[in-house]
Amino acid sequence: MGENNTKILIIDDEDVVLDSCTQILESGDYQIATARNGSIGLKLVEEFQPDLVYVDLKMPGISGFEVLEKINDIDPTIITIVITGYATVSSAVEAMKKGSDDFLPKPFTPDELRLITQRGIDKRRLVLETIALRREKEMLKDHFAAIVSHELKSPLGAVQQNLYVLTDELSGTLTEDQRSRFNHIRTRIDDLMKLIHTWLRVISTDDIKNIREEFAPISIQAIITKAIENVQTHATRKDIEIIPSVDPNLGLVNGDKGTLVEALVNILGNAIKFSRVKSQIFVKAEEQEGNVLISITDTGVGISKEDLPLIFHDFYMGKSGLVAEGGSGLGLAITRRIIEAHAGSITVESELGKGSTFTIHLPVQKTELPTHLDLETDILAHP
Repeated sequence: MGENNTKILIIDDEDVVLDSCTQILESGDYQIATARNGSIGLKLVEEFQPDLVYVDLKMPGISGFEVLEKINDIDPTIITIVITGYATVSSAVEAMKKGSDDFLPKPFTPDELRLITQRGIDKRRLVLETIALRREKEMLKDHFAAIVSHELKSPLGAVQQNLYVLTDELSGTLTEDQRSRFNHIRTRIDDLMKLIHTWLRVISTDDIKNIREEFAPISIQAIITKAIENVQTHATRKDIEIIPSVDPNLGLVNGDKGTLVEALVNILGNAIKFSRVKSQIFVKAEEQEGNVLISITDTGVGISKEDLPLIFHDFYMGKSGLVAEGGSGLGLAITRRIIEAHAGSITVESELGKGSTFTIHLPVQKTELPTHLDLETDILAHP
């Protein structure tokens, strides 16, 4: 936004203020419009579409405070600056409450006007850039969803279908060991397909609330057992021991098994990825004040203070600390959405070089678990 493209509107009932402001700001090559009262000023806000508006608080007809409110309703990105001879702390505070970005008391020098104007223009530029970056981020999400759907889902679906046919054709010749391997491959492909569907729900629409339709009372023990099973191969490869500690009297939670397992797998996967060879990872589950607390603690490289506030953001890749295996920057963002969809929260404590602890809080299920779900839970906990 160059200066010659910046539009400034001045609303004041004093001709001397309108004339002096116009003369001072014309040297900056701005496009300038003026209005002698609030009604004309508001009409110009819609027609002229200014970037910055100077508003006098004391005017006949519509007050400056009301003008500020209406400008904010029309376009909250417009920078508004109050100019008035009644410069008191109370009026300044009230103006800020109505949406004003700055305050300039009369009389003011040309340099003061130029300084406040430039400051407002800089703020407007930052606001517009932030909005543009947010839109770009949303476009990136949609683009990523298209890649996941086309480049991963389609070929993986073809592999899945051919595997079904091949298993059927070879059913009479497979040994027990071969059949077991085929079943393991099928299970892993099914898990990948479910993961892709989860990504599409989370990334393309940001509507993770859809998983609530599949909520049922479930055992945290079953979720933890399944998650550890999914990452065990990776942990074994690095000679990392995963040590679970689950309160046997733990209450049930209302949730979706698949996505909760994925949430834990994302955290456990990171813990393994950023842990040293032959280290340990501790998974603890306990109940406190109506919540199930699941903590995953490692003694790995840790997270820097710079990265810590950003790790749950989409596509964020840590820029500090030791470099480990690559990733997409989505795992923890998806985990956060999954946990929040379960009416829970996730926090992290970490120190660079000493490790991290991720803690998940989930509300305990109030209702009792039906008999058929008890059986299903027991099967999951002891595959």
